[in-house]
Amino acid sequence: MIIKKLAARAIRDSRGEFTIEVQVNRSRASAPAGKSTGKHETPAYHRSLKWNLAQLNSFQELRGLTLARFEDLEKVEETIRRKYKFRDARKFGANPLFALECACLKEIAREKGVPLWAVLNDKARKIPVPVGNAVGGGLHSHNRNAPTFQEFLVVPQARSFRENYEIMRNAHRWLKRQVRARTKNDEGAWQTSLSEEEVFSAMTSLARARVGTDIAASSFYSRGKYVYKNKVLRKREQIEYVLKLIREFKLFYVEDPLHEEDFEGFSSLLSRAPRGCMIVGDDLTATQLERLNRAIKLRSINAMIVKPNQNGSLLELKRIIETCKKNRIKTILSHRSGETLDNALADLAVGFQTDYIKTGISTKWREAKLKRLAEIEREIVN
Repeated sequence: MIIKKLAARAIRDSRGEFTIEVQVNRSRASAPAGKSTGKHETPAYHRSLKWNLAQLNSFQELRGLTLARFEDLEKVEETIRRKYKFRDARKFGANPLFALECACLKEIAREKGVPLWAVLNDKARKIPVPVGNAVGGGLHSHNRNAPTFQEFLVVPQARSFRENYEIMRNAHRWLKRQVRARTKNDEGAWQTSLSEEEVFSAMTSLARARVGTDIAASSFYSRGKYVYKNKVLRKREQIEYVLKLIREFKLFYVEDPLHEEDFEGFSSLLSRAPRGCMIVGDDLTATQLERLNRAIKLRSINAMIVKPNQNGSLLELKRIIETCKKNRIKTILSHRSGETLDNALADLAVGFQTDYIKTGISTKWREAKLKRLAEIEREIVN
């Protein structure tokens, strides 16, 4: 594939905010945007969305590049480094770099007549298990009385993706009444005024699914304490509280239980958590290899959220996922709260052979990824 046409424009994400879409020849890709962002993630844009749009629309040096395989993305990154005298192409901005590289891969796939996932790994056969946000709180909620934890998650247990998708959808419908919800948040999760314990109690009755949560502890951490609506906990108390919830409600998945700098606290929690419970780093690791390496050294996590546009470089993303696999850390490729209808996340999860994919359950932006995974399952089976 030779890059002949390169264009970029601003589009609206699922929250109605502007993000970037990049077109390479006949293929387009867009970047989502996060509301709950870790301070260590790659900045979304170099200077601004407007600056990156102008640069991409006049980027003559990229035109004429020949790309035939995933590894050829290095040519794209080298061209960016050389033009702007960057030591790291990610300085161009995570959103434009990710959208550009993803559009390149889509065009390679289109010209070869293969699905996108096959450009990454044509031998891929595993479909990741979906993790669905069913009930929302924290920063993602518009309800003043919402629980402090950000997400209450459904992790289905069937063998096929088709069955897992159906389990999540049924769970989402069933939970509306159980948590007394009337509205959804910006990720399609039900909004409720119930407490954390009340939501978990309702979810323990789910059939063929395990229960998880994204605590997003950095969002309510202040001056060394975790500030809830009805209590304030110090570090040791927060660890004990999370362990109590894990044991009482048999939580399978616990994301960001402590604030984003507390590698030692994560380590203490992981060492005491029941066997099989996933202690997941998101804001802690921010999809950055150096943060992951520190978490490995301190044994802080046994699972990691991987958000492509938290990093920007798909080459680096591959290195991160390979490092996780080498160290027996489960990988969860994840959406963002401000999503687009681009369904490439599904292909990336299959191509990189991640263990899980976190997409949400409801709304057309989340369903686009889930439906694409169902298609991929049929492609692989056939």
